[in-house]
Amino acid sequence: MSEHFGTLSDGTPVHRWTLERAGVRVRVLSYGGIVQSVEVPDRDGRTANVVLGFADLDGYLTHPEPYLGALVGRYANRIAHARFPLDGVTYALAPNNAPNSLHGGERGFDKRVWEVEPVEHGLRLSRVSPHGEEGFPGSLEVSATYTLDASGALRLVYEAVTDAPTVVNLTNHSYFNLGGPGSGEAVGHELRLAASRYTPVDSDLIPTGEQAAVAGTPYDFRKARRTGYGYDHNFVLDKGVTDTPVEVAELHDPASGRVLTVATTEPGLQVYTADHLSEPFVPCEGIALETQHFPDSPNRPEFPSTELRPGGAYRSETVYGFSVR
Repeated sequence: MSEHFGTLSDGTPVHRWTLERAGVRVRVLSYGGIVQSVEVPDRDGRTANVVLGFADLDGYLTHPEPYLGALVGRYANRIAHARFPLDGVTYALAPNNAPNSLHGGERGFDKRVWEVEPVEHGLRLSRVSPHGEEGFPGSLEVSATYTLDASGALRLVYEAVTDAPTVVNLTNHSYFNLGGPGSGEAVGHELRLAASRYTPVDSDLIPTGEQAAVAGTPYDFRKARRTGYGYDHNFVLDKGVTDTPVEVAELHDPASGRVLTVATTEPGLQVYTADHLSEPFVPCEGIALETQHFPDSPNRPEFPSTELRPGGAYRSETVYGFSVR
């Protein structure tokens, strides 16, 4: 089911689609592939939205930087100094997170209107990112399929092909607050990660190249504990890259009883406690769990590769499951 959600300044209409299954209701926008809301029950059966979002299109247009619920690309996370080498050519990107490139540049996938078509229990979003868009090489045909499975889990499948060598790293940038609207900070949520290592960063949040052990550090979430403040780090998932999604994270809100699980094919997961959120939200009101390849991989040959070449196919899958206890 779709409805008109607003119009961009150039006259392009934006639509909102609603998916419902197994007691879960998800709303998705054609603008930015944004997951506007995810409504799930608590332990007492009371339903609330557990992701941060705006009520109207103007909210997203006037507050773009948090990337609330957005599909981000062509490269999620940061690329150092807004450039990378590929086959002997150095490509320059927009330094929109100076001096680095962040989440695809000034007008990444989060600021594009996607074609949307219904599929069984969900939607398929698609677009062609032309050669040179935001400085990235190759014409990229990309799709993102959002479906609800029989348990009400939200499954996100990203696929892409290219006509020239390029780099690709796609993710969803939802901020979760399992307490629902008005419940305040999400830092009291308990987080568990299947990650024995993380990638330390410099002052610009660019990985140093090290994959450090979490043992004995504030980054050890191998046993569930409160998140606290100050996280914007990539965790190296123990499972590595997999063909099918493997559960790697669990987030639990003791007050409501809601539980979020994250399963993915990706080798990394960015935990961002949103310390810098501003009005109309409060700092740390949500927690982003961004499944991904590592930040700055195009400049780090020791990291899992994000290169995509003609004849190859990019595919990434993440499943957000919801339950209570």
